Amino acid sequence: MTHAEDRYYVPHGSHWPVVGSAGLFFMMLGVSIWLNGTDAGFWVMMTGVAIVVFMLTGWFRDVINESEGHLYNNQVDMSFRMGMFWFIFSEVMFFSAFFGALFYARNMGVPWLGGESNNFFTNLLLWSGFEATWPTNGPANVGGEFEIMQPFGLPLINTAILLTSSVTVTIAHHAMLHGRRNLLKVFLGLTSVLGFIFVVLQAEEYIHAYEVMNLKLTSGIYGSTFFMLTGFHGLHVTIGAIMLTIIWLRVMKGHFTADKHFAFEAAAWYWHFVDVVWVFLYIFVYWM
Repeated sequence: MTHAEDRYYVPHGSHWPVVGSAGLFFMMLGVSIWLNGTDAGFWVMMTGVAIVVFMLTGWFRDVINESEGHLYNNQVDMSFRMGMFWFIFSEVMFFSAFFGALFYARNMGVPWLGGESNNFFTNLLLWSGFEATWPTNGPANVGGEFEIMQPFGLPLINTAILLTSSVTVTIAHHAMLHGRRNLLKVFLGLTSVLGFIFVVLQAEEYIHAYEVMNLKLTSGIYGSTFFMLTGFHGLHVTIGAIMLTIIWLRVMKGHFTADKHFAFEAAAWYWHFVDVVWVFLYIFVYWM
């Protein structure tokens, strides 16, 4: 009889990719319809979201059962690690595109429209009187006047929260490696709580920006880059906090050992990634 360590596990046929594709189709269809002014698009989008959540729940359940059934060997573990590495790399490229857009707007687009870099006639003919200053909502004053988001207050608190959460997840990892399950449960749970606190505070920041500062997604290039960067990062923090919560629930059920705990490592890698992205975001979006 062969054991899991002697062979590479080949999963059985699965319907989950088809279900996930259907969910993504309804999500994108709903968003498209909604953005074109049809209220029914919201419900189409939410139907897609529900299908995706159903798919993730079922697929994760199957993978967890396979893992706890000792069907995976070291070769499968390496495949998971490589997959997670390339996934995080793709996320790095994703955020690099948005940081690149911010760099282009601030250092090339706005100065060009303002007549700098020997482009005097651009300013004179297209946007006479426009000053190349940052932050800006563009030559046409798109979205009206607004206040800029300061680096203090909630943004600074959220920075402290994410940096603290990197410490707590690292402590949890060391507790895992040394078999200290109680310490693992406490600090992993604390990391999840800190993640959700970050999301709640960012939502409060957005409400304040819209209602008090008149800073919106439609507030020209500053508003669009600010909300696209912080919004997508907030989405990634939400995903990471959910991942950590699932891992915490598995820890509470007695899953993982000091030698076999890649799911925990994958969630920790992802969490450190979103923390590093926030540091760059805090510097280039809030401070500079």
